[in-house]
Amino acid sequence: MRTIFNLHLYACVINYEEMKLNETIEFYVRTTSLALSRMYNVIANQYGITQTIGYILTYVEKEGTPSTKLAQQLGMKNSSLTRLLKKMEDDGCITRIVDQYDKRIIRVFLTPKGVGKRKIAKKTVLEFNEKLMQKASKKDLESFFKVFDIIKEQVAEEIAEAAKKVTVNQ
Repeated sequence: MRTIFNLHLYACVINYEEMKLNETIEFYVRTTSLALSRMYNVIANQYGITQTIGYILTYVEKEGTPSTKLAQQLGMKNSSLTRLLKKMEDDGCITRIVDQYDKRIIRVFLTPKGVGKRKIAKKTVLEFNEKLMQKASKKDLESFFKVFDIIKEQVAEEIAEAAKKVTVNQ
């Protein structure tokens, strides 16, 4: 057993009848996601931002991005994102401008300071991915992405099934 970021890494058990909860696919996905978040937050903190702010900076398009689109991309509630955008605006990383064609839409734009922090965030992510790609074979990566596609498909099926049950029970 190896330990990384205080997480115990176990060999995968394929026999689901003998599988413990800390050997499930969800466990590996969740703990890896948390470890990535901690790593990126440690790095982002050096530049006065958080991982989430770094992601927002990388998702904002040059022509401005509607705040509702950012909420969807990040899987955040609009109210939570609004608080974060206010902080980013106060810090001078973004500006928010009402869309000229649809006054209901608020577009987010990066300021020069935001562009600078975006470059740092992008560079950090790309460098980390390069390190991973040097350690994993092309075949390993293809399998990894295939499994994640399977997970996303199954999640979509589970959500659709749960939504049907909610509709029937109402």
